[in-house]
Amino acid sequence: MKKIVVKKRHSIRRSQGQELLERLKAQIGPSANLFHAEMIEVLETNANVSLFMVAKKPLLMATDDWVFPTLKGAVQLPFPERRVVVDAGAIPYVVNGADIMRPGIVSCTDDVKAGSPVQIVDERHGKPLAIGIALLDAPDLRASTGGKMVKKFHHVGDEIWNMEI
Repeated sequence: MKKIVVKKRHSIRRSQGQELLERLKAQIGPSANLFHAEMIEVLETNANVSLFMVAKKPLLMATDDWVFPTLKGAVQLPFPERRVVVDAGAIPYVVNGADIMRPGIVSCTDDVKAGSPVQIVDERHGKPLAIGIALLDAPDLRASTGGKMVKKFHHVGDEIWNMEI
């Protein structure tokens, strides 16, 4: 991903904010209420992802297909849905932006769906390490014995994390 440059920043209408939260609710369920705010701003960028400021922090991101919390959003407002848990051996690779391979996965929640975003969390503390796109549904992921299971989308130190507003 190239360096993200904010072209424009403006608040969205209340109805647009409700629509955004409904799309988020479709992804993470009732935990979407954690991201409710009176004013939500959209950042128009040169990237293929839209970023939304909730309480003046970039806590949500969206594509044409989904809305999901950014890594900062997942860290600041933890939610139990859409989790892929990795063991301690996978952590250095995950935080450096690697895709998630099956041997490093300990467990996943039942709501993991192929093509949808998930949060990758560490086994010991449950802290989010990255956001990725699941390549398989939860039952198929558990049944697999090897290969790539989650494609990395956003991690600590990437362009979205380091974006200056």
